[in-house]
Amino acid sequence: MQVLSAMTQGNWLAELPALPAGAVGNARPAIFPPDSAVAEAKRVISELFYCENLVILAGLGTSLGVEPSKPGAAKAPTMWDLWVRVRDKTNAVADTLGFDFNALIQVIGYPQDETNIEALLSRCRMAEAVFNAEHKAKVAAFVALAEREIADATNFVVANHALPIHEQFLRRIARRSNRKQRAKLFTTNYDRCFEEAARQARLIVNDGFSYSIPSTFDAINFSYDIVTRGNDGERQDFVPNLFHLYKLHGSIDWERDPVSNEVHKVAGAAQPVLIYPRNSKYELAFEQPYLEMIAAFQAALRQPNVGVMVVGFGFNDNHLAEPIMSAIRSNLSLKLVVAGPYLAPHTVGGDPVPRPGEALINAHIRKLAQLAKAGDARLSMINESFNGLLAYVPDIVAQSDMEKHVARMRSLGQVQ
Repeated sequence: MQVLSAMTQGNWLAELPALPAGAVGNARPAIFPPDSAVAEAKRVISELFYCENLVILAGLGTSLGVEPSKPGAAKAPTMWDLWVRVRDKTNAVADTLGFDFNALIQVIGYPQDETNIEALLSRCRMAEAVFNAEHKAKVAAFVALAEREIADATNFVVANHALPIHEQFLRRIARRSNRKQRAKLFTTNYDRCFEEAARQARLIVNDGFSYSIPSTFDAINFSYDIVTRGNDGERQDFVPNLFHLYKLHGSIDWERDPVSNEVHKVAGAAQPVLIYPRNSKYELAFEQPYLEMIAAFQAALRQPNVGVMVVGFGFNDNHLAEPIMSAIRSNLSLKLVVAGPYLAPHTVGGDPVPRPGEALINAHIRKLAQLAKAGDARLSMINESFNGLLAYVPDIVAQSDMEKHVARMRSLGQVQ
């Protein structure tokens, strides 16, 4: 783990090596110096959690560490995995389609040496607009196949899927004081990791869907809260363990009703409502229900006394990165922590030459790093994966009696 902030004098501060064997507890003995990197990481994250408003933006990196439900089962795909899956499926049904993957690439003029699935689908959409009927039909068939494969690949979460990191992370953001605003979790992921983890942790999720059957999306639901009423009917208290979930690019279990145009939550949706990876994501984000999500994200960033944690997100989606940059310029009460495993210079495998890291490569992240190095105390970066980040996230409230009871029942096999 490494941390970069206004307190690290413009440098990445690395965590000290692990304590020698035999050392007891988390505290470093007097003969060992205190770990400044760990202390700084905990400090900047704690400051976020004590803000009146807490906003989390979670990207693909939060799902990549999830273990398969069983040996050999599917896990979260990377962009390279999606490229391979679409390529192999296209070649497998080439006789039915009338073309293979390489033929499709040649038709649309995509570079043979590139393997970017988002750029490929973007090129396909542009080609559809100018091709004749024959080639247009082929490209449309390929796009439909690719979208089905992407949806299937991201539908890897099953009932009772082991999600210990997600579960603990959600506990810590949902158990903030009821006197503060509800935590808002925004994610670009299609999968159901956060929903399933919340179910297992017995947390309440307000995702904009109604409690009716079928569950129907309506943005007005985000303005509602849940309270408990005393026996006298007078006293009202906000229920604990509740957070808001906004799925910015749709979800694998959303389906649009062709008649009413409403979005319902349906297990095993045949045609899930998703913003597929392509350059037109910015345009699609202005359709419903994505427009409501994006508007809520932009409004959340401009709240006073807001703490924002960006984890597992590469700042490659301009329709999400630009609102963050705009909020940094205009909201002086904003605090931001960006976490990811490849922000700082690093080596891969046995390569002796270190790679520069996203803080030097990505234009948005580079600007954030420059501000932190220049002394902007609002901004910090932590070079750590989502799984490793949990060690630095504060657990503000101790485990409740209900959570202890659920854990005991689960250990007996009585609660699923």
